[in-house]
Amino acid sequence: ISKMRAASSKSVVQLVLTRYFLVGSNPAETKYRVLKIDRTEPKDLVIIDDKHVYTQQEVRELLGRLDLGNRTKIGQKGSSGLSRAVSAFGVVGFVRFLEGYYIVLITKRRKMADIGGHAIYKIEDTNMIYIPNDSVRVTHPDEARYLRIFQNVDLSSNFYFSYSYDLSHSLQYNLTVLRMPLETLKTETTQTRQESFDIFEDEGLSIQGGSGVFGICSKPYEKYVWNGKLLEAVKNTVHRDWLLYIIHGFCGQSKLLIYGRPIYVTLIARRSSKFAGTRFLKRGANCEGDVANEVETEQILYDASVMSFSAGSYSSYVQVRGSVPLYWSQDISTMMPKPPITLDQGDPFAHVAALHFDQMLQRFGSPIIILNLVKEREKRKHERILSEELVAAVTYLNQFLPPEHAIIYIPWDMAKYTKSKLCNVLDRLNVIAESVVKKTGFFVNRPDSYCSILRPDEKWNELGGYVVSTGRLQTGVLRTNCVDCLDRTNTAQFMVGKCALAYQLYSLGLIDKPNLQFDTDAVRLFEELYEDHGDTLSLQYGGSQLVHRVKTYRKIAPWTQHSKDIMQTLSRYYSNAFSDADRQDSINLFLGVFKPTEGKPHLWELPTDFYLHHKNTLSLSQTRRSYTYWWTTGVLKHLPLPFDEVACPENRRKLTVKKFHKYEEEIDIHNEFFRPYELSSFDETFCLAMTNSTRDFMPKNVGIDPSPFTVRKPDETGKSVLENKSNREETVLQRKTAASAPPPPSEEAVSSSSEDDSGTDKEDEGAVSQRSTPVKVTDAGDNTKITENVVQSTKDVYGVNLSDVPSEEDLTIYTRFVQLGQSQHKQDKSSQQFCSKHHLDRVINLIPISSFSQDNIYEVQPPRADRKSIEIFHAHIQAGRGDMQPLGKDDFLMYREYIRNRYL
Repeated sequence: ISKMRAASSKSVVQLVLTRYFLVGSNPAETKYRVLKIDRTEPKDLVIIDDKHVYTQQEVRELLGRLDLGNRTKIGQKGSSGLSRAVSAFGVVGFVRFLEGYYIVLITKRRKMADIGGHAIYKIEDTNMIYIPNDSVRVTHPDEARYLRIFQNVDLSSNFYFSYSYDLSHSLQYNLTVLRMPLETLKTETTQTRQESFDIFEDEGLSIQGGSGVFGICSKPYEKYVWNGKLLEAVKNTVHRDWLLYIIHGFCGQSKLLIYGRPIYVTLIARRSSKFAGTRFLKRGANCEGDVANEVETEQILYDASVMSFSAGSYSSYVQVRGSVPLYWSQDISTMMPKPPITLDQGDPFAHVAALHFDQMLQRFGSPIIILNLVKEREKRKHERILSEELVAAVTYLNQFLPPEHAIIYIPWDMAKYTKSKLCNVLDRLNVIAESVVKKTGFFVNRPDSYCSILRPDEKWNELGGYVVSTGRLQTGVLRTNCVDCLDRTNTAQFMVGKCALAYQLYSLGLIDKPNLQFDTDAVRLFEELYEDHGDTLSLQYGGSQLVHRVKTYRKIAPWTQHSKDIMQTLSRYYSNAFSDADRQDSINLFLGVFKPTEGKPHLWELPTDFYLHHKNTLSLSQTRRSYTYWWTTGVLKHLPLPFDEVACPENRRKLTVKKFHKYEEEIDIHNEFFRPYELSSFDETFCLAMTNSTRDFMPKNVGIDPSPFTVRKPDETGKSVLENKSNREETVLQRKTAASAPPPPSEEAVSSSSEDDSGTDKEDEGAVSQRSTPVKVTDAGDNTKITENVVQSTKDVYGVNLSDVPSEEDLTIYTRFVQLGQSQHKQDKSSQQFCSKHHLDRVINLIPISSFSQDNIYEVQPPRADRKSIEIFHAHIQAGRGDMQPLGKDDFLMYREYIRNRYL
């Protein structure tokens, strides 16, 4: 069973006066398809796909005949009837405003990641071509304005696609589909061939007998596809190889080298295309249960030394962020930096929350865990409004679910804990992360390794999820939210991802304990990925980068971060106040939420887009969902497994199954990855330019332990997460600050609107340094080894080059100095015998005149301890021996306060 690859990875648009010919080829340029687009229709889209697969010779002959037949005079080459218009890497889709259709093509791409030999590309540039020719074009005065609004959605900014990997689904879904029983696939194959039979595609398969390979193509998950409306006009007309689905969000990949073994860490964020928009203009949820700023983040870990999905080791973990699923909004017309939160509509039966969590149960299974980070202690009720309504909705929905599949609600006021001097934010988040990962488990495509049996771990035995013969499945998901789902949410997701990463590495047999510490090369690499991920998502929704980062909550952010936080806050405020409305119009037009129609108000004339996103305001629904059985039929029966991954007839209809010869190029992963048919470079094929833990994070002079799981000191790292490559002075300042300086006041003084961590309830609690930086303790016996292995040049240490061999005179002076010090230290004449061996008796062999008194350079007078201190010390010694002192009232009060601040 193999994943099918799209044939049209390269496209060329050929132009004649009456038609466009779109010629698409596979990567090897051995198979071609041709689309014929009519240019004589002023407003309709007429596309003809003959479904035939051409060879290179056949397509050349076809284009030659077209060129010859469309010349004005036979044999006249000067006015050729066929000319190349543009070369492209794929078709984004077709769009029409008030005139004719445009075709949107990808003209530049950049490889961003590789998953099992499947390349993931980022769109770098696009081209829009108007299809009707000038002779039939009917002009409209508002066409140009719509075109500008549409092009405000920058397709070169964080849009991704893949020819062979379904980016709209998780790795768990894609690999679960590949494990469907063979009998099921055979029945699906016959059904598919009856629906769309193509004699040219199935040529040659009959002589192979039963030695064919089944290829599977899954239907994309529409919520995360951003060009679904652009392909709607052609998806039932053209062959599926022409359909290229793109996602919006983030994609990053880094290489973790474990003693030379390449482990690829990939982070993919899929932004929902439903109820999409900008920060203050899209809050809460719409009538269909889609929430604002909904992003599914997946971290994929795999051993890059084996690419095959069937033979390699792959693991993934998924978590979600999204706005609170209620009808709420914030009015920005008052020009306040922190507009009041308003509940727009009462929902006593949690209708919209039920729709939202029903979607999550179908896609992720149970349990659904909600981590709510909004403030709960406020003098003026603001964020707490959302918490109270969300608790009521979850409580109502849970009374109809079986207890074992109930929605788990975890409220945690992160802003309050950030200010407390008795609590460490990341320590508390780590406790939450451990409990969450234990409940949901994670996906891995191989059984538990033998090393986990040899070195059993208690945490591993308590891990949840769903264990199958081929590995583990993640069941359920963590849903994190604050008000904006930006700064606090990204830090919480990083801590959960860090915890899951430890389990993933342990499951692949790469570490001996499922635990990762800060200030290791692996965590630094992962932290940088999450910082880029958070900055990108924050720019898309909020208009600026993150204000509070992981280093901010670790209390080791540099002093220079204070000014950066101010600039990001101002940038976010400016974007929200002045440019978000135009961006929202562009998104509505691009996603097909608004369709320009002659005789109806234009997009810029609408006072609000509320009615576009809430369809129930325009027409009443014919069917009303039950208030008690609020989930989709069949979902509850398969829990904790997600309904979308169960092998049922409804899900099998979403799959396209086809039989191939086992050497078919379309399913040949070797040729797809190594491309022996073209001149390629090692740098691109093996991703040598990718961020590398050894090159970019490991200290340059490491001779002790090159492991990426060894804790480094802050000044040992080869690269810092917040490092500005062009500013060397800032780098030095950051390292000094991380090592010795107290935390800056910026963490509580600077904030952005609803992401404000200081809040309206001002407390007198100060902030103290709460660094969770572990210190590596080495034995005294290792000191000699360290000295031998770590050899730094004098230029690196002192800034000047010293001679390799000191002169004899310098050595004599230094030896005299050493022996003089030893002689004065020991007062023992027998110790002077060492000097005679070096013939320095006349100079070094000195007799101490008297004993040194206290408080000199060699001895100090011990400090005087008061009686209470001595009693405390004696009590400590007795406790170590097992003799406990009775606890007083003050002790109980102190311990109770510690427990309340730390854990409650």
